[in-house]
Amino acid sequence: MKPLLLALSLALLPGIALANDAIQISAAWARASILPSRPGAAYLTLQSEQGDRLLQVTSPMAKTIMIHQVLESDGVSRMMHLPALDLQPGQALAMAPGHLHLMMMGLTEKLVEGTEFPLVLQFEDAGDVSVNVSVLGIAALGPAEVVQ
Repeated sequence: MKPLLLALSLALLPGIALANDAIQISAAWARASILPSRPGAAYLTLQSEQGDRLLQVTSPMAKTIMIHQVLESDGVSRMMHLPALDLQPGQALAMAPGHLHLMMMGLTEKLVEGTEFPLVLQFEDAGDVSVNVSVLGIAALGPAEVVQ
């Protein structure tokens, strides 16, 4: 009974997911958007004790979600698509604005502050892991505002 209660409690916490203890996902958040015609971005922290590889991300909120990294060269920033994202064993990988993020293109509706939406992350070894993403204000700075 206690494991069931623990699982239910964790499921109710926004921005936190566990998948067979292989992948930990925390601080999942996105900024509110002005229009659904503009892309959105989601951020989260990933950790795997054994290491793994993030292959794909999907959500009913976007037609396409791509892993992007922001690179700076000669004072100019540009986004680069990553076909996959390697997680090193035991190391947390934090996504943040202006750095690593999940670019959400073709939003099905605008992201409204105070709501949540689901993401499904597909890992090479752990398989599919679902997480709820908290939508913060349009000027939010990061996961410090997400209940952890």
